[in-house]
Amino acid sequence: MGTSIVGLGMTELGRVYGHSPRRLAADAVRLAAADAGLALGDLDGLLVSHGLGGSPGIELADTLGLRDLRLLSLVNSFGATAGAMVSYAAMSVLNGSATTVACVFADAPLKPKQSAGSAYNRDARGKGAGSGVAPGKAEWYGFGGMTAALGLRSVNSHYALAAQRHMARYGTTSEQLGAIAVATRRWAAGNPLAQMREPITIEDHQRSRWVSEPLHLLDCCLVSNGAVAVIVTGADRARDLARPPVHLWGWGQGHPGDRKERGSDFGLTTGAAASGAAAMKMAGVTPADVDVCELYDCYTYTVLVTLEDYGFCAKGEGGAFAASGALGPGGSLPTNTGGGQLSAYYMWGMTPLSEAVIQARGDGGERQAPSTDVILVSGNGGILDHHSTLVVSPHEKGA
Repeated sequence: MGTSIVGLGMTELGRVYGHSPRRLAADAVRLAAADAGLALGDLDGLLVSHGLGGSPGIELADTLGLRDLRLLSLVNSFGATAGAMVSYAAMSVLNGSATTVACVFADAPLKPKQSAGSAYNRDARGKGAGSGVAPGKAEWYGFGGMTAALGLRSVNSHYALAAQRHMARYGTTSEQLGAIAVATRRWAAGNPLAQMREPITIEDHQRSRWVSEPLHLLDCCLVSNGAVAVIVTGADRARDLARPPVHLWGWGQGHPGDRKERGSDFGLTTGAAASGAAAMKMAGVTPADVDVCELYDCYTYTVLVTLEDYGFCAKGEGGAFAASGALGPGGSLPTNTGGGQLSAYYMWGMTPLSEAVIQARGDGGERQAPSTDVILVSGNGGILDHHSTLVVSPHEKGA
């Protein structure tokens, strides 16, 4: 027996106000259940990402009126959480711990009359929009205290350091990062839910202000309010539900534990290498079999290094691969077809996952990729601390 995603629920996304994260999460779960043709009472599992406050699992279950759940947990691998939740849900279905599991992420950092940049505490040990770092007051100690003393106090700065190291080692350029931003925005033009749909050029990218050199503003993801939920169940049950199932072929995680000491691979190789290899092995596919990539793009650099670590190009050739036009509409590897977190909306790992479901169902409209037999989905959390990978398809594995 296999497992499948059978429901997708998405609230309004972007600059939407007046709703708490818990209410948004509840709305997303209700929408996902309705999308699948299920009643809320059919759910016997609930996995919740952080950020809802209090005891989020219990409180969200109570809000939804869910009783006698067989699976209920808070999961937090930051931006890798969505992929992790789906894999845990799938394993629970396979081993009989639960039959029908909702996985949900919600957040509402944006406030009226407040800039996106001020919506998050940019402290590297606090909450950073770009990486999915959890909220909390900074506590500098040990090696982390030394990096803070040297000025590395924001998530942006740490990712800038990673990008700078890749540039120094392999000759990657800012213009090559810009090619990723341009391709992603081209995809966003076909997504009515995208926050940013106006075309941009490499020149626009280069003129956008520095955030933390070498990262320009257009290298960095959006900030969004909203919630996204998916429902996972067995493939046999999925055949009889309301929407076309999206079958889970494989999953994997990678947590490298780099501390940026001399000799570490920080910035050069990430958890995507282990995570992607595990997911593709489980799915029985190679990079050559993948039709579409939905990658976690907190920064353009993250897309580039993930493509390398997944094996779509050789290490150090991600910049040239992006600059070739491979990632955009009409390219050989359609990537972030909804506009990703750079141009569409920032819902942690639910951004790439939701677009994978949309593409696998053939619901992409004018942005629909020509072939979606094998879709690779990534999640990246913390400061390159966590990685998750899913391989999904509109076809049952082995069919």
